[in-house]
Amino acid sequence: MENPLLEDRVHPAFTRMTPEHVEPAIDTLIAEGRRLIAALTQDIDSATWDSFVQPIEEEDDRLARAWSPISHLNAVMSSDALRAAYNACLPKLSAYATEVGHNEKLYRGYQRVAETDDLDPAQRKMLANALRDMHLAGVDLAKEAKARFKEISSELSRLTSQFEENLLDATNAWFKHITDPDHIAGLPESTIALAKHLAEERELDGWVLTLDIPSYLPVMKYAEDRALRREIYEAYTTRASDQGPNAGQWDNSQIIEAILALRHEQAQLLCFSNFAEVSLEPKMARSTDDVMAFLNDLARRSAPQARRELEEVQGFASEHGGPARLEAWDIPYLLVRTTAADTLCDQRGGA
Repeated sequence: MENPLLEDRVHPAFTRMTPEHVEPAIDTLIAEGRRLIAALTQDIDSATWDSFVQPIEEEDDRLARAWSPISHLNAVMSSDALRAAYNACLPKLSAYATEVGHNEKLYRGYQRVAETDDLDPAQRKMLANALRDMHLAGVDLAKEAKARFKEISSELSRLTSQFEENLLDATNAWFKHITDPDHIAGLPESTIALAKHLAEERELDGWVLTLDIPSYLPVMKYAEDRALRREIYEAYTTRASDQGPNAGQWDNSQIIEAILALRHEQAQLLCFSNFAEVSLEPKMARSTDDVMAFLNDLARRSAPQARRELEEVQGFASEHGGPARLEAWDIPYLLVRTTAADTLCDQRGGA
């Protein structure tokens, strides 16, 4: 049986992908990657861009182009079978990434090519990034530290996947069934049609709203029913936590704590003070102090304008019978109405 995940295509063949294709494709690509690296690192002294770096880049790209649509489908059209296949691949991919990142021969091969004179600026930049990433993956750690780094990477892969699954499950679990048309007043026709379709899928009358963005955002911007906006806002912002309508059911609190602790330990293995410093290595900011200085300066400069805009929205609400105290579920709705009112005034002025 042909596997669409192994086809050399510009656009993924989503309609032909099934969960049964996932693990065999990833197993095949990881095995091919291992064979290629093993062959190329036999003679690193003669490594060049064309003979060493380019083939590895192409093989990495094949794996990325296979895994990317799998990750996408698992995020937007998850099923028990797809989730099982996805989770079966995560430890394999984590182990392979750590194995490649810890490959000292591969590291020396990249160093050998980086020392040559016939590279263009893009190639030099790519090699500098590759060497940096391998350092951040622990290539120059001692044996015991490497082993612990690998354990942490595997556990982080599992925890981040569990975090995403909890968030997805919490999102999918909540819905609001509405039978009174007054409660959907103000919503665009496209949103109402979607809500009708979602109700029919559940064999319900009326309309169903969910926490998916095509349903959630229009409610926050256009729904005239303030109680509805508050209900869906609180459900959305408390997903997968110890708060809200499904409090504790898919709670990510302990997972977050575990991820933070493991990232901190991994950072210290690499001789960084904290994970924030690791995160900044491939970025433009030079230090955590630079980041905080930038954020504080941005807040100082933007706060006055933000206050003026909030006062404008509050004034509009007061003039039109809105709440005396604005809440988070009021702001998007009132911003839309304020903008619409300003546009109407401009049009009348122009006329």
